[in-house]
Amino acid sequence: MTTPPPRARRRAVRSVRWHLAALAGLAVVLYPVVWVIGASLKPGDEIVGSLQLLPPDPLLDNYRRLADGIAGIPLGTFFRNSLVVAGGSVVGVLFSCSLAAYAFARIRFAGRNVLFTLMVGTLLLPVHVLLVPQYVLFQKLGLTNTYVPLLLGKYLAVDAFFVFLLVQFMRQLPADLDDAARVDGCGHLRTYWYVVLPLTRPALITSAILTFVWAWNDFLGPLLYLNEPERYTVSLGLKMFMDQDSLADYGGLIAMSVTALLPVLLFFLAFQRYLVEGATTSGLKG
Repeated sequence: MTTPPPRARRRAVRSVRWHLAALAGLAVVLYPVVWVIGASLKPGDEIVGSLQLLPPDPLLDNYRRLADGIAGIPLGTFFRNSLVVAGGSVVGVLFSCSLAAYAFARIRFAGRNVLFTLMVGTLLLPVHVLLVPQYVLFQKLGLTNTYVPLLLGKYLAVDAFFVFLLVQFMRQLPADLDDAARVDGCGHLRTYWYVVLPLTRPALITSAILTFVWAWNDFLGPLLYLNEPERYTVSLGLKMFMDQDSLADYGGLIAMSVTALLPVLLFFLAFQRYLVEGATTSGLKG
């Protein structure tokens, strides 16, 4: 029996070490997910302080109680409200940010570089700096306890990250496409809609996925502007488990957390290949 050469042994050792490190990292990443799923199948008094990752006798009582709603409000109300906010955010970001990106990427006008630099600079502005003036503005306009404060900015291209992502993608498209469209009699609006926008699909889907996830998980915005429980999103519905009679229903809280993850997970799985394609072709790869 011949022994492998030293180089092959070193390569095999490195491969084993790499796989072990990858498995250890995977275990660290998946541990919270497994813990949450296991905790949702335990009685509420066994969740805190229990060392068992998965219960020996899983129970579905926490999920059954979700069917009764939270404080008399059906569970579907929270999911419907979150879908309105997340879906409206996706439509607004795709519409406004793609228009702004087309202007920066394909139209030459005075001050374009300065405006683009200022827009990118807003990414460095902490969001908390704007909370008070924005709240005062919407309060004086009588728009609190509505979804307008949560959605209006999405239709005004205030998300500089998505404008930047789309600009980087559109700049890679050949300028000859604009010239050919102009020869065919297309103005900027028709060129944007019929030529540039279809070719920007990977970046648009990337923006849609990130917008949906961020809007679905947003807690601070709904907490500031929504006052009636009937208008609460899923994130605020989770908070209600901690407010009922000053008691914490950990079982219901974790069961609803698992349920709230499903729409985001399904949305991501449906479009994950476009997310990777858009990220690798939009100037985000370093």
